Amino acid sequence: MSNESNRAEGAAEELGGKIKGGIGKLIGNEQMEAEGKAKELKGEARQEAAKAGERTKGAIEGAVGAIKNRVGALIDNEQMQVEGKATELKGEARKEANK
Repeated sequence: MSNESNRAEGAAEELGGKIKGGIGKLIGNEQMEAEGKAKELKGEARQEAAKAGERTKGAIEGAVGAIKNRVGALIDNEQMQVEGKATELKGEARKEANK
């Protein structure tokens, strides 16, 4: 399962938990309220795990791009440098988008 789908399912689980917890509170059912809160927290955790996975991918992508950029500079290959810098920036953007 992809990080994107895990993140979406986590958001849905979080929302479902909020709804269940709210209904439990509204009708005075402490067990339902607690189950809702647990489901909400599980959804939040799932989303955070997906974000962490994306940040890791971004870090790897950034490191690979930086290496390619520097190798391109060493061997005087401008195309390799540009491709490396683009990959490096893409990795940084992925990390930023998943904070």
